[in-house]
Amino acid sequence: MRHILCAQQVHPHERDPEIEGGEHDTPPQPPSRVPEKLLEIWFAPTAAHISAEPSADGRTGLRRVERHVWEEMLDIVKCKVLSVVNGVEMDAYLLSESSLFVSPHKLILKTCGTTLNLLGLPRILEIAAKVNLPTVYRLFYSRKSFMFPERQSGPHRDWKEEVEFLDRYFSNGAAYTIGKMNGDHWLLYLTNPEDHPQASSSGITPSENEVGHTDYHPPSVHSDYTIEILMSGLSGPARDPFFNSELSEDSSDPTLPSTHAQELSQKLGISDIFPHHLTTLDAYSFVPCGYSSNALIKWGDENLELDSPHGPPAPSHSGEGYYTIHVTPEEGWSYASFECNVPLSVGGHPPDVEKKIPSLKDLVKRVVTIFQPSRLTLTLFISAEDNESAQGGPSAVELAQRSFKTALDESPYSLEDKPAKYKRTDKINYEFGGYDLAFASFELK
Repeated sequence: MRHILCAQQVHPHERDPEIEGGEHDTPPQPPSRVPEKLLEIWFAPTAAHISAEPSADGRTGLRRVERHVWEEMLDIVKCKVLSVVNGVEMDAYLLSESSLFVSPHKLILKTCGTTLNLLGLPRILEIAAKVNLPTVYRLFYSRKSFMFPERQSGPHRDWKEEVEFLDRYFSNGAAYTIGKMNGDHWLLYLTNPEDHPQASSSGITPSENEVGHTDYHPPSVHSDYTIEILMSGLSGPARDPFFNSELSEDSSDPTLPSTHAQELSQKLGISDIFPHHLTTLDAYSFVPCGYSSNALIKWGDENLELDSPHGPPAPSHSGEGYYTIHVTPEEGWSYASFECNVPLSVGGHPPDVEKKIPSLKDLVKRVVTIFQPSRLTLTLFISAEDNESAQGGPSAVELAQRSFKTALDESPYSLEDKPAKYKRTDKINYEFGGYDLAFASFELK
């Protein structure tokens, strides 16, 4: 389950006069800076439950759908594909308005600005049915409270309308509000799969023969894990690199925005958040400002310090995950958002261990050091079985809360030659149907 803040980005052929200012007598208005809308649909518990025959290149389920079909769906949502990275287990589409991730059994569509995210739902269900995925196993829709709600249209004008829209398709949905109603809060709608336990696309639980087949693997110890860091009020030095004055909408080189973004990623340390040899990064710089990136991450036991409360992991505990970053640097409404679904240790690594995936604490410090926010919200959304503690110890979400606080208590960077120190303003642990949440907010002291 995910949600991240994002700007309505402008790529070189979609320049926004409100951002540019132009020849207006009145001051330019702020662009549509709003929390990102996140729609995540699972058609089966795992990719192993997909029963359809693979395509010639070995793809199954939703990964059999061709790019032009997704692009037609995205036209309804009002965004475009900029580039795509095809991984081993998923495909990562970088969009003009955030990201699309496609796995065999699930789809994650996150869009920002005034996009019509939910209007893509009917078409997604039609596409899935054509690849033998007619039934939704679980659905999540979430966002933070809008900064400019009056700019939204369709069902996104109000949370009540969004819930009513989803209720037309799902009879087992539940809507939640988390956080301060008179401040930043998180809105979540999710459906419960208990009516179809362990259902495959055909609604059939894998038989003993299927479980014994070499193509079937039981769900990972970390069956669903997502960390988010949502940052606002970025410092001037952190914002400045994302104003891309050297780019032009009239450039004859279509690869320039991607090349520029790769160089910027290396310069700022974004490329170093995870080890280089495990990362495939796709990035884009917008005109006149802004940045987006998707990265696919290979992870496994040898890269993780697995000190989770579960004890030792199952053999061959590995996979392919992602992180995604979206930045809008304009003063007054600057945001940077980071999201990642790679399971992270809640311990720390020795400083000389460079080839390991960072611990949760180290990840928070790396990301916050790059963007230097004055306010931030952190969440860990984790499937309930992953949150169970061993021998009565602290749960995974409580360990995450400790990692959040420790990372930000240690002054991850200096601002104007003074250590940046944060204070926690909110801490909430929440239990949903099958999921648990650690939610925390911090601001500079």
